[in-house]
Amino acid sequence: RKKTPLDFHLMFSDWHEADLRAFVRRDRNHPSVVLWSIGNEVGEQYTGAAGADVAMRLHRIVKEEDPTRPTTTAMNFAKPDMPLPAVCDVISLNYQGEGIRDAPAYAGLRGISTPPLYPKFRERLPNKAIISSENAAALSSRGTYLFPVASEISAPVKDDSGGDPATLAVSAYELYTAPFGSSADKVFASLDRHPYVAGGFVWSGWDYLGEPTPYYQARSSYFGIVDLAGFPKDRFYLYQAHWRPDLPLVHIVPHWSFPDRVGQITPVHVFTSGDEVELFLNNQSLGRKRKQPFEYRLRWDKVQYQPGELRAVAYKSGSLWAEGRVQTSGEPARLEMTADREEIANDGRDLMFVTVQVVDNEGRLCPNADQTLEFSVSGPGELVATDNGDPADFTAFPSPHRNVFGGKALAIVKSKPGQIGSIQVTARGADLLAGAVSFASVAPAAEARE
Repeated sequence: RKKTPLDFHLMFSDWHEADLRAFVRRDRNHPSVVLWSIGNEVGEQYTGAAGADVAMRLHRIVKEEDPTRPTTTAMNFAKPDMPLPAVCDVISLNYQGEGIRDAPAYAGLRGISTPPLYPKFRERLPNKAIISSENAAALSSRGTYLFPVASEISAPVKDDSGGDPATLAVSAYELYTAPFGSSADKVFASLDRHPYVAGGFVWSGWDYLGEPTPYYQARSSYFGIVDLAGFPKDRFYLYQAHWRPDLPLVHIVPHWSFPDRVGQITPVHVFTSGDEVELFLNNQSLGRKRKQPFEYRLRWDKVQYQPGELRAVAYKSGSLWAEGRVQTSGEPARLEMTADREEIANDGRDLMFVTVQVVDNEGRLCPNADQTLEFSVSGPGELVATDNGDPADFTAFPSPHRNVFGGKALAIVKSKPGQIGSIQVTARGADLLAGAVSFASVAPAAEARE
């Protein structure tokens, strides 16, 4: 069934078999392939037995080409008692496992409402493995915090909660989602409560161009754990704390530079791989809290903002585990630049990613900085693109001028083919001490050996 007027449905009858066989033959010798998916959110979910017949035809073609691997199809609508889920070897659920628009915060939103369906699929089809083929669809703009903050563990973005239609920003407290989505916290809890589910795939790892939910005026999506420039959002550390319990980690949300919020309630959330955290504001304890079952962040929701330092001390099994801190920044003073490595191949294709941060005189990131920077490159290199991770920034990627967003910007540089030497990247901004970083353009490793 068609999703758009000019999609593959126009040639499905003539080409589905040839294309599917070619697809499997191309990749079946790759050990990284663990499943063959024959569809994603297909219209055949809605057509009962007829849709199941189409799925069975595709399933059989895959088995003829590769009988060693299971098949699946990702379902965002089909229910356990429908014929389609019984066809493939593995049940793949998009958002339905955690539930869609089922929590109180989502009441009244347009669209289907689905309760968490992992248990019902397990009960109906007990011999089939289940995976969360697409989950989360959480939203945020890196380093942007909006108030008040939702009390729920997962909430949709609304114009008066989690989102600002004037600036096209979504709060980075990492609680907010698309109408059909769930926060990372809700996904973690759902998977932990149903250990028979064989893990999941997050939508999405990185922001990407297009699908700018919830604000279609923006240029890029808000879904990523990492923003479009490759800078980690706060959510990155929430996932890291959960997925890497062996890694000592404390991450404090938000930053602590709010000159207009003195005396106002400014919730503090801590992501940690530890069991307990004690939070300090200007060396005064705000209490020690312990994670409860199915809890993935610790919250101090009544903190009154005062400039200074937030410090979080984490404990694990009763012992000191990790410590994190954020400090109120001073006035923007200079640009600090780092390259992602020390040299670049001079083939004209290798790329160097240079991060620039606006910092104060003490070297602290200035998270509210938004100055326009100008990038220049000297030596055997050239500027390819700039970015800042702001979904609402429509500046062309090749532009040497880029606003700072959340205190950061990115320059992408390549070498001039065949040339060797030192490449220097410089950034300048009004009332800021310029920053620069250098790296080498060298012959590719294979040529160097010759």
